[in-house]
Amino acid sequence: MSRAASSLPFRPTIGIAGGIGSGKSAVARALAELGCEVCISDDAARAVLDEPAVRAALIARVGREAVHEIARPDGSIDRVALGRAIFADAGIRADVERIMHPRIEARRRAQFAAAPESARAFVIDAPLLFEVGLERECDAVIFVDTPRETRISRVISTRGWDDAELARREASQLSLDEKRRRSTDVVENTGDPAGLLAATATVLERIIARGPRAASC
Repeated sequence: MSRAASSLPFRPTIGIAGGIGSGKSAVARALAELGCEVCISDDAARAVLDEPAVRAALIARVGREAVHEIARPDGSIDRVALGRAIFADAGIRADVERIMHPRIEARRRAQFAAAPESARAFVIDAPLLFEVGLERECDAVIFVDTPRETRISRVISTRGWDDAELARREASQLSLDEKRRRSTDVVENTGDPAGLLAATATVLERIIARGPRAASC
């Protein structure tokens, strides 16, 4: 994405990474509260799924088999069924990414281009930041470090998964150790909102003070 005009303060592009249930969205909300422009990729994906051309392309590719039926009676896409199909088949996942990611990227670029000059940073909240190469657009990546027991508790309450399902899902992603290694900064998420906001504020100030990266994340 294009940088802000040279007369403006440095405004970094920041990615967020972490394990499933780590609280990446909570860090994104904290950054928004701190004056950053946040693009939530899940929201952009929902908007893209409403595009008739995208629905038609996904149904043609994924909905060819009954086990991968993703179209609801009203013609909309069943996101849960789409997620199951993507997780179960690497070929489907690659084709869905090819259909959706350019459109999600276009929405993100448009959002950042329209951001007010008061925005302190641009934040990408994407579930698979490293897996799809979005870290290359970042000046910094914040790794959200959360105990596994906390993450299990969250996915049980919010998604109905158990420990085995969490492990199975994470096995299809980059390892947590590798995500942390590739990140530039870490925020510890203990579940205390005030503490998380303070920790995120500290990291944000550090990223801004550090300035642009000489190379990609």
